Amino acid sequence: MEYHIYTHKHPVKLESGITLPEVRIQYSTSGERNAADDNIIWVCHALTANSDVESWWPGLVGTDYIYNPEEHFIICANILSSCYGTTGPTETNPQTNTPYFLSFPVVTIRDMVMIHDILRTHLAINHVNTLIGGSLGGQQAMEWAIQKPDLFAHLILLSTNAFHSPWGIAFNESQRMAIDMDPTWKNASLDAGREGLKTARAIAMLSYRSYETYVETQSEEDSSKVDDYRAITYQHYQGDKLVKRFNCHSYWYLSKAMDSHHVGRNRGSVEATLATIQAKTIVIGISSDILFPVCEQEFLAAHIKNASYVGIDSLYGHDGFLTETEKIAEALKDFYSR
Repeated sequence: MEYHIYTHKHPVKLESGITLPEVRIQYSTSGERNAADDNIIWVCHALTANSDVESWWPGLVGTDYIYNPEEHFIICANILSSCYGTTGPTETNPQTNTPYFLSFPVVTIRDMVMIHDILRTHLAINHVNTLIGGSLGGQQAMEWAIQKPDLFAHLILLSTNAFHSPWGIAFNESQRMAIDMDPTWKNASLDAGREGLKTARAIAMLSYRSYETYVETQSEEDSSKVDDYRAITYQHYQGDKLVKRFNCHSYWYLSKAMDSHHVGRNRGSVEATLATIQAKTIVIGISSDILFPVCEQEFLAAHIKNASYVGIDSLYGHDGFLTETEKIAEALKDFYSR
C-alpha cells in the first residue's frame, strides 16, 4: 500500500462545538481507480489498527483475495485521535507548537466520519462501490452511510452496533480507570500512562475473546501448578505488545469516541435512522462475540432496508471479525452475487 498525507488547512468544527485549527489526515491506498470510477473499496479501521489494511486484514484485502488491488482501488484513512499520523492528542497543536496531549478535545464517531468525508472530497471521489468496517470501523461506516446515503453502493458491517451498549461503555470505562491509576498518566509526555495501558489492554482482551477461547488456548497441562499460569503470561504479553505499538492518549480518546456512537442522537428513533441507509447491506455477526453480541447485528439487519444477516461460528469472540477471513470472504462472495 502507498502512504499519503493530506493537511486540511481550514478550521474544523467538531460535534462538541470545539474547533480544530486544521486537520492532518494520514491514509493509504492500493490499486488504481478505473475509468468508470466504480471500483473503490473504502475500509474503516477499528480501535488500534492503522491505514495499512493489508497488514491487519490478510485474507480479505490483498492480491488473490476478494479485495484485490489488481482489480480494486482500496483506501483506508487513519482515524481522528489515533497515533498513526492523523490529527490526535500526540500531534502538534499548530497554535502552540506543542503536542495536544490531554488538551485535545474529545471527538465522536461523527467527527471521524466528517474527517473521512473531507478526505473524500479532496480526492474527488463521488461514488464508492463498497464501504466496509468492523467494530469501531463498522460504527464509522454505518454513520457515514446514514450521512451520505447516495454515496455508497454496498455497505458491509461486521461485529458492530447501532449504539454502543452499557456493557461496552462499562468495559471502556474500566480500561480508562486502569489508565487513571497510572501516576504518570497526567504527564505531558508520549510515554505517559504506559503501565495503565498495559492493564487496560488486559481488560480489553477479556471482551475481545471468550471463555471458550481461553479454555482452548490457555489451559494448563500440568495440574500441579499453583502459579505462573499460561493465562497470566498471556495477559501480560498482550499488554506489553500493545504498549510497544500504540499510545495511551490515543487509546483513551478512541475509547471515548466509541462510547459516543449512537445513530439516533438528535435524529429521532434509531430504527427510523437506520432505515435511511440506501446501500445494499450485509451485516455479519460472530457467534461467540460477547462485546458486540449477535443480537446487535440482527437488530441492524432488521432495520436497514435491503440488508441481510450472516452469522459466523468462531472460537475467537469479537476478534473473529479479524481472524475468520475465509468464512467472511465466502459470505461476501454470496452477497455480491445476489
